[in-house]
Amino acid sequence: MNDSLTKSGAELLVECLESEGIDIVLGVPGEENADVMLALEESSIRFISTRHEQGAAFAAATHGKLTGRPIACLGTLGPGACNLLTSVADADMDRAPLIALTGQASLDRLHKESHQVMDVVSTFRPVTRRASTILTPDAIPEMVTEAVRTATSSRPGAVLLELPEDVAKLKTRARPLGPRSSDPAVASVVAIDRAAERLANATSPVIVAGNGVLRNGASRALRDLARRFSIPVTSTFMGKGAVSLDADEFLYTIGIQERDQIVCALAKSDVVIAVGYDLVELAPQYWVGDETDILHIDTLPASVDHAYQPSVEVIGDIARSLGALGDELASRNVPRFSSEHSGEARRELSTEIRAFADDDTEGTVRPQKMLADLRAALGPDDILLCGVGAHKMWVARHYHSYQPNTCLIPNGFCSMGQPLPGLIGAKLARPDVRCVALCGDGDFLMNVQEMETIARLELDVTAIVWEDHGYGLIEWKQESEFGRSTDLAFGNPDWIRLADAFGWQGEHVKNSRDLAPALDRALDDAGPSLLVVSIDYRENMKLTERLGRLQCPV
Repeated sequence: MNDSLTKSGAELLVECLESEGIDIVLGVPGEENADVMLALEESSIRFISTRHEQGAAFAAATHGKLTGRPIACLGTLGPGACNLLTSVADADMDRAPLIALTGQASLDRLHKESHQVMDVVSTFRPVTRRASTILTPDAIPEMVTEAVRTATSSRPGAVLLELPEDVAKLKTRARPLGPRSSDPAVASVVAIDRAAERLANATSPVIVAGNGVLRNGASRALRDLARRFSIPVTSTFMGKGAVSLDADEFLYTIGIQERDQIVCALAKSDVVIAVGYDLVELAPQYWVGDETDILHIDTLPASVDHAYQPSVEVIGDIARSLGALGDELASRNVPRFSSEHSGEARRELSTEIRAFADDDTEGTVRPQKMLADLRAALGPDDILLCGVGAHKMWVARHYHSYQPNTCLIPNGFCSMGQPLPGLIGAKLARPDVRCVALCGDGDFLMNVQEMETIARLELDVTAIVWEDHGYGLIEWKQESEFGRSTDLAFGNPDWIRLADAFGWQGEHVKNSRDLAPALDRALDDAGPSLLVVSIDYRENMKLTERLGRLQCPV
């Protein structure tokens, strides 16, 4: 064998990642992935060391959501792999393409109890599209190509590849296969015809836009269909930006509560067109009534659920399906629909969102005011990353988008701790726009160590913390169900000293009138900025009480 043509398994793995267009790996090095680290150093791939494996995967997942292509996160065996688990699971359920790479002990140790050894593949299999161990370096080209193809499939997600340390050292003459591509499937003419027939006989349809619209690049086609036939469009939390907030067809966001103005509007419609809707985004029993007639338009058939039973399924590339449906409706001379059934909901929500735009309350800041000022401060293409907590519900209701993928709300696995490390992935993916993370104080401190990573990378980003000294969403839920809450309070650091310790600009706002100028200062600062806002969560139960008084069919 000509040794000049051979390379190690680790070197081949990195070469295959390069061939697939993966140009960034984030993670934490360890002994068992040392060969991969050395191979990365000799490659064109940028390796970014994070302060925790969870932060690496959250950053990689955010990058995947914004670009539609995976980058990789790296951990070693055992504890390093376990630290990746939560954020990899979150990426998979939020349908974010991601490649997770872990080290492992040598093959001669895997059959017995051994130092730091655990069955990583079996642990990750339930929370990934695919999880595999590389048993021979000759298999690496096939496994990497299959991993990327799986991660970017019709239902994208996370894929795990585990490389034992001895396999990483073995020599091979194998070469990368290179990326594979295929044209998306096209919906059948029969399905398009059936959907058009149903809509031709409808009087008051509504579109529910899900995450699949954004991840499949179908927003433009959806906007065209809605505009041509005057069909109102509401989105799930993860479908924000499917239509612009200034469009006549815009009907805000569904999923805030079991009953709200949007659910009422859907109850008044005779056909609901669910486009790119995924059951993990919002359980159908919360918005599908007994008489709801559903048209399902997606790349995959509808998941089986007793509450979600479409009468027509149009399966194929979403943008092409929407275009074909619009053309078929036009050929049948279907007129523009009336939006009277949704007009009241739109008017009520528009009034509610404007109500606190000029609020100047002393000593605290209402959520509505915070989001009104934030929307005014950010441009149409700027990106807001929202965490998990009470603030997520307010962002869903009060912050809306002009463009797709400019407000990312996790609503599948719903893990806390995402938006701060997510800033890393967002800024790497979209360096020319402003990137903002909105976190609760409980949410922010779960991955606070990534402030150092952001400072080291000199990223121009802003993190906003809503401070209420407790787990606000849990308190809200407990108060709603039980009329009281358990002890959910905690303490917080001196935020300004914390920001200074990590080399961030920091400011704490306690009055509404000070908010807009503080936002401008944070956004205009050339480096990372931390803006802490004392938030008035008394508004939580006020919203619950208002929505509880709604009278509408369900």
